[in-house]
Amino acid sequence: MSFQSAFASALLDLEEPPPAGVGAGAADRQRRFAVHRNNMVAGLVKALGARFPATVKIVGGEFFDAMARAFVLAHPPRSPRLACYGDAFPDFIDAFTPAREVVYVADVARIEAARTRAYHAADAAPVGADAFAALASEVLSGIRVQLHPSVEIVRSPHPIVTIWAMNSGEQALAPIENWRGEDALVARPYLEVNVHVLPLGGAEFLHALAAGRTLGEAAQLALEARPQFNLTDNVAALMGCGFASGIITTAPPSPRP
Repeated sequence: MSFQSAFASALLDLEEPPPAGVGAGAADRQRRFAVHRNNMVAGLVKALGARFPATVKIVGGEFFDAMARAFVLAHPPRSPRLACYGDAFPDFIDAFTPAREVVYVADVARIEAARTRAYHAADAAPVGADAFAALASEVLSGIRVQLHPSVEIVRSPHPIVTIWAMNSGEQALAPIENWRGEDALVARPYLEVNVHVLPLGGAEFLHALAAGRTLGEAAQLALEARPQFNLTDNVAALMGCGFASGIITTAPPSPRP
């Protein structure tokens, strides 16, 4: 193993001794290497705090730093792009026993992780309402919709969009009187990343469209999952979110025998 590889391996393994070549003796080596290790971990914890600010506000800075440190030691970065570090952090929070009392915090973190991915997603012009309005009614149910590259859906039995908004400065802090599940649509149709509460059945509808189902098929699946689903209301609401980047009006070619 090269010195660089040994150095990197020891940084994130507290049980591993510092590599030879750091310091003049064993005690000096431990002291010097501890400085590198602490700086590296502190830097990664800071990067996570920058990506998950609402999560920090919910659990508090001291708790977040301890939780983030445990994550850093278990999941070191695999890319030099620290702005995108922490995709696995929400799942880690789910399994982090001290955080289990705050049952919604992992889902709020999922919104924050999705916001970063949406920000770095490919650019694409969203389809406007006029494109849908121009379609003949007889072909509408058979169209397929390409979702915008930035679109992500976060589902939760908790009001996570409201909680995220209150802890990110998007909305004033206030008691949540109607505590119910909210499914989030995260998208960046233009320059800003937006977070919206999906209407009833919207998550099922979008998942079906993403899987290549026609508009009619996706609506039927959403209706089966949520009897309150309304296609007109959903399409109207989603168009304002810039959820689509293309409309396919022709059926895919039949496979050859």
